[in-house]
Amino acid sequence: MIKNLIELTKIRIGFLVLTTTLIGFYLGNQGFGSNELLFYTLFGTLLCSAGSSIFNNIIEVETDARMERTKYRVLPTKKISLSTASFLGSIFIIFGLYLLFDKVNTLTSILAFCTVASYLFLYTPLKKISWINTSVGAIPGALPPLGGWTAATNSLDPGGWILFFILFFWQHPHFYSIAFIHKEDYLKAGLKMLPVIDNGKKTVLHIFMHALILIPISTLPFFFGISGRIYLVGAYFLSNIYMLCCLPFIIEQNEENAKLIFRTSLYYFVLLFFIILADVRF
Repeated sequence: MIKNLIELTKIRIGFLVLTTTLIGFYLGNQGFGSNELLFYTLFGTLLCSAGSSIFNNIIEVETDARMERTKYRVLPTKKISLSTASFLGSIFIIFGLYLLFDKVNTLTSILAFCTVASYLFLYTPLKKISWINTSVGAIPGALPPLGGWTAATNSLDPGGWILFFILFFWQHPHFYSIAFIHKEDYLKAGLKMLPVIDNGKKTVLHIFMHALILIPISTLPFFFGISGRIYLVGAYFLSNIYMLCCLPFIIEQNEENAKLIFRTSLYYFVLLFFIILADVRF
């Protein structure tokens, strides 16, 4: 049962959400600050993320059943019933929003609600309608660090929005590479991902554009006084490496080059996290 629940709540996505929330909180507070406030911020955010993932699984149960890589998930295989999943998803989201409202602040709970709503009612249905679903989905995907920032500061300062835009632009090459790798599966499921409906030109353009814009965007924390020189050098270096690793795919669209983008995006994310920690600490 525990294994099924972990799969249903997409714990890997939850880990990513928690990490970006922690980054926002850490930078907003210039350190970890109150352990109690940090705990409620992360726990409330995790519950909202888990609940959203459950409802995403419910909405896409028929789609998942048609895709090779998802047809053995817990809902298509009926290891957990839809009614049980709905109950758990509702409890997680309601309790998560309550914790953020009661123990953190109103602004952070509003952002969490917007994240849940845009993920479930905009991004998820758009996947069957238009290729812009990736850009729309990048909005709830980029809100967690802003939520971490508001948890620490109780304000929507430019610093929080900078973190939002860093994650927003990072996501596009990452998710377009995934969509390219699994495009046959997405085609079978009727999902309108850009690499599925495109002859390659638009996908290349969007990967190049977002990776390129990420370079100056990633340096903004230094110029706004949020971080120091360690971050500036590290972020500039990582963003250029990310861009360079997109070039092979831009030249030749194949699975190997798409996997290079995907792997690099993960290294980028992890290394940037440690650079932020090192910069604030030293």
